[in-house]
Amino acid sequence: MLPEVLKRVGEQLSNALPFVVYRKPNRKEIHAILQKDEVVHHTSDFSEKGFVFAPFAKQSPVILLPYDEQLTAEIPSDNPFVMGAVDTLESVAQDKDYHLHLVAQGIQEIHKGRLDKVVLSRKMEVDCPSAPLEVFQRLLATYDTAFCYLWYHPKVGMWLGATPEILLRTSNNSLTTMSLAGTKPFVEGVRPAWGKKELEEQRLVTDYILRALEDKVSNIRESEVESSQAGNLWHLRTRITAVYKNNLRAIIEALHPTPAVCGMPLQPAQRFIAENEQYDREYYTGFLGELNLRQEISRAKSERNQENKSYKVIKTATELFVNLRCMKLTDSKATVFIGGGITRDSDPEKEWQETVAKSNTILRAINP
Repeated sequence: MLPEVLKRVGEQLSNALPFVVYRKPNRKEIHAILQKDEVVHHTSDFSEKGFVFAPFAKQSPVILLPYDEQLTAEIPSDNPFVMGAVDTLESVAQDKDYHLHLVAQGIQEIHKGRLDKVVLSRKMEVDCPSAPLEVFQRLLATYDTAFCYLWYHPKVGMWLGATPEILLRTSNNSLTTMSLAGTKPFVEGVRPAWGKKELEEQRLVTDYILRALEDKVSNIRESEVESSQAGNLWHLRTRITAVYKNNLRAIIEALHPTPAVCGMPLQPAQRFIAENEQYDREYYTGFLGELNLRQEISRAKSERNQENKSYKVIKTATELFVNLRCMKLTDSKATVFIGGGITRDSDPEKEWQETVAKSNTILRAINP
């Protein structure tokens, strides 16, 4: 039952022990992984088993919560938490001038031929009067199509988010990833009309992923571009599937960070971000999720072949999500992170408005 799982998570937090509680997109189950001690574990080559939490910076270590204790419960349909509205324009206006200047710098670098795309972000600090588990449950109640999580380690900090973007999903040797780019506000009953800027950005991300994977996988395929709703926003999405061998580390290192969170060419974009954003992203635009989770799937006997008996298929699965639409909690303060992709046709004012729209995902959960 959900109350028992949340109670155990609350006890883990009271005892200052690491945990993560999360729900996958379009699912009705909540999962919790509880670590038995406060040791900071890291993954060395992604052959380990556990829940990983990776920062934006590739050179920084990836944290691993081992599967010491795992809990699962159904989420009831009558979630009592209701999201409210928030005036984000007023709360973040003090950052506007610098962000407009930052975006203009990025556009200038693109016109000079030094970059094709760069993802620029900002952070904002707001009061958070609600308890972490309350904020988490509000996200669950509203963002069905997102990966919603609350992650805590006493030696690292507390993070919470609702991200729409998969970094990769594997099942045995099958791999799925996606390119996600372009943003428009969701309007009830209205399908988004995408312009040149959004379509170009989406193509850049898709082509980059295809090139990054081409020598590491086989049978690679891409879907048609589709519009994908994530809470109060629309995005453009392309699904990419492939077959891989035992080279998960190489694939993760090839995909992270993607152009959807950094830019391209990769190294010049990273340098521009480091020199101009003026803050440490930490785990924002990193990735998180289940690593090498062993799953048993029951198969019923075949009606055609009565000799077949019920049996179980064992598979190993990894499911990692890009850490977007997230915040870091410290005492009663929340640091919210938001950003957007900048291309040749970007307009600084529109890019600012896009970050304001994206910030609603978290801000509405903080202040109901």
